[in-house]
Amino acid sequence: MNRRQRKKLQSRLMDASGWGTPRRVSELLRAGADPDRPDRDGSTPLYRASVQDMAANIRVLAAAGADPNRESGTGDEGLPLCAAACWGHESAVRELLAAGADPGRREDGGRGRTAGEWAEAGGHRRIVELMA
Repeated sequence: MNRRQRKKLQSRLMDASGWGTPRRVSELLRAGADPDRPDRDGSTPLYRASVQDMAANIRVLAAAGADPNRESGTGDEGLPLCAAACWGHESAVRELLAAGADPGRREDGGRGRTAGEWAEAGGHRRIVELMA
């Protein structure tokens, strides 16, 4: 596969991760998309799925090797678990924890908030309890 085809495939995976079906995500992974490769803005497929509360897509990406503890973006995003916790996405939080996301890990290279702190700030008590 040439570089241009790989970029298109990766772009399609980013879109499918946030708005597509698990079946579509699986198809793109089978076609050669990398579950952990960020796009040109530094966003990862797992982060996109986490923000959009796409728990089934998180499960597929994690099974394919996406790192649940990898920061996404270039300072404007962060950890997938923090994103899901911040928005109150309980199903995404559950999948990320099952995939090995570290609830004590801080964003921004260790200087930012933890997922629990984001959940607390947003008033998402059930999520705080999940991470206790």
